[in-house]
Amino acid sequence: MHPAPSIILFTTLSGLGYGLAAMLGLGLLDPSATATKAAHVVALLLIAGGLSSSTLHLGNPQRAWRAFSQWRSSWLSREGVMAVLTFIPLAVNAITSLWSGRYLPLPGILGALLCGVTVYCTAMIYASLRSVQAWNTGWTPVFYLVFALAGGLTLVSLFSTLGGSEAVWLPLLAVAALVGAWIVKLRWWARLGELGPLSTPETATGLGPIGRVRLLERPHMNGNYLTNEMGFRVARKHAAKLRRIALIVGGALPALLLLLAATAGTSPAVATVLSALAALAFFAGTLAERWLFFAEARHAVMNYYGS
Repeated sequence: MHPAPSIILFTTLSGLGYGLAAMLGLGLLDPSATATKAAHVVALLLIAGGLSSSTLHLGNPQRAWRAFSQWRSSWLSREGVMAVLTFIPLAVNAITSLWSGRYLPLPGILGALLCGVTVYCTAMIYASLRSVQAWNTGWTPVFYLVFALAGGLTLVSLFSTLGGSEAVWLPLLAVAALVGAWIVKLRWWARLGELGPLSTPETATGLGPIGRVRLLERPHMNGNYLTNEMGFRVARKHAAKLRRIALIVGGALPALLLLLAATAGTSPAVATVLSALAALAFFAGTLAERWLFFAEARHAVMNYYGS
């Protein structure tokens, strides 16, 4: 599948934003601290930026509103509806923190739960596609959720140090979430490597009982939407190299930086710098992971093009 930058940014930014908003909704930070107020603003900006970038992939972005009408059958519509509903408690929680420095448990916890539901709907857009065998697994929503959790805890650790907190349990919890997220992703990659072709030229054409199907001539000489969007292929050696980069940059490096930030004796300024570098590293690693998520996927329609 073609790894469109707009969709990569959408899934990465919105995941980070919903993860951070969920952690704030659980009341992990002091609501009266200036850093916490800034965290609420950053969370909403990440969510808004991610959702806005997703419209850039549409042929007619001005008709995006029509996606909300199919919520009974479409995970894309459900995600849109949930994004709007989730924004309400998140906005209430942010306004309460910004104006009065208080934390309201009801909208906070409700917002955190809805963040998880929205991320789940995003993941199910891909996991529900039987035509893309790599995505069509229960591991897809799991790794989307744990990546959002890991990103949220990493950002919360940053804003905690910015607020002058000396609590070490937040960065340690973020490290545990990072380890769990990449273990799930490694399992997802292992399943991908074990997959046999569910759809073949024989099953796609229904000519399997006759014998092996060979493509004599492509349907057309020039490229079209299908070949451009669904015919992207990444070399196995390049994919393996990029996997290692994503794992090191997005997993090992931020975990190490957060452990150093939590070390006794680390000054608040150094801890803040280390936490910021950890957040940037996780963001970069997640971008690489999401690029691979699309680039390594194969659509069944390419059976008709000899791929």
